[in-house]
Amino acid sequence: MRSLGLAALTTAAVVLAGPAYAQAPQVEKNISMAMAMAIIQGTIEQCTKDGFKVSVTVVDKAGNVAAQVRGDGTNPHTMEFSRLKAYTSRTRGITSLEFMKQTDKPETASLRQIPGVVAAGGAVPIKVGNEVIGAVGASGAPGGEKDEVCVLAGIAKVQDTLK
Repeated sequence: MRSLGLAALTTAAVVLAGPAYAQAPQVEKNISMAMAMAIIQGTIEQCTKDGFKVSVTVVDKAGNVAAQVRGDGTNPHTMEFSRLKAYTSRTRGITSLEFMKQTDKPETASLRQIPGVVAAGGAVPIKVGNEVIGAVGASGAPGGEKDEVCVLAGIAKVQDTLK
């Protein structure tokens, strides 16, 4: 009889505590403005050093633009293309170059039809451990592989804070 009362008390405690836990705010890692700006600066510095003019976009955990800069002398399309590359990398959790390679097969080509994604290199996810907290994309260098080198240099500027 005593164990039945204890079981009922435990059940009541769990049932009553459930709503309290459900109301707690989420705590998650995300891109800060300072981090986004440092990544953009590092990306542009690398591309400038390599002789390329690029625009850069950083998206946050939700895929929204956290910061975006149109590089001096870049073509008009580079702003939007850098955003699309970053969004693709964020939503897939891989580089946009990997996405391009993965979707060049007939059985995966339909993934290219998802609104807002592009199959072009130049973006890299920003991770804390295995958790994707955003992505950065660049556009303007002659080829996505070159954009990606610049983006990796930008992420390297904040690597110590991604732990």
